[in-house]
Amino acid sequence: MKMTGIASNSTRQIMWRTILTLCVIVASGVFFIPRPQAQSDDATKILKTMSDYIAGQKSISLTFDADIEVITSEMQKIQFTSSGQVELNRPDKLRAVRTGGYSDIELVFDGKMLTINNKDSKSYAQVDVPGSTDQLIDTLREKHAIVAPGADFLLSGVFNVLTADVINSKHIGVGVVDGVECEHLAFRNLDTDWQIWIETGARPIPRKYVITNKGVVGAPQYTLRIKEWRTAVSADAFTFKPAQDAKKVALEALADIDELPPGTLAAGDKK
Repeated sequence: MKMTGIASNSTRQIMWRTILTLCVIVASGVFFIPRPQAQSDDATKILKTMSDYIAGQKSISLTFDADIEVITSEMQKIQFTSSGQVELNRPDKLRAVRTGGYSDIELVFDGKMLTINNKDSKSYAQVDVPGSTDQLIDTLREKHAIVAPGADFLLSGVFNVLTADVINSKHIGVGVVDGVECEHLAFRNLDTDWQIWIETGARPIPRKYVITNKGVVGAPQYTLRIKEWRTAVSADAFTFKPAQDAKKVALEALADIDELPPGTLAAGDKK
């Protein structure tokens, strides 16, 4: 079919624009490749593989960095950062250290007694808590309001805990955390969104974990980045040795053991 002059010129313009666009893309080294739709089944399977691997480790030693955000009354988002170490020996030994700009806290559990040591104030408290580390984590949350989101990874039933309230899941793709290739997964609960980056290969450990609180104005986040991961723990890791000038106090009198400085409003205003 013969084209009119106008149609022919228009077609040429579109053709040249397409060619020029392709040339720019090639020259800049940027390629847009269609990706398959994120699959919820893949996300669940990868998370289950990670959970089984972690639960199967008798001993775990890891270091971490953690960020927690707060929203001020002026709607300013402030982030507080801390670092620490966790040592676990299943079924009933745990030691955790968290150091930030406002607190230096040590938690030691030997299967019978829990010690929480505030190194800054040179005071510590001890409570009889016989049982497993799973029972300890539940007791800290339910009776003492001591909540550490990353503690879920230390539970023997980590998969069931993480997926208990999930309403949507996606396998986003592959990402890199601290130079390590990871599977990037995203999950949704009613009040929170959370993401996890799991190392690929024979050691599917969590490398990054982000929780977004949708129930608070400004949607503050908690971020956990796991740095070193080993399966060897020192023999004396779970023996508490107080400093000579440390004072034993009641648990209720042990102040400033939170990740946030005193007087900080963690939750913000509800939506």
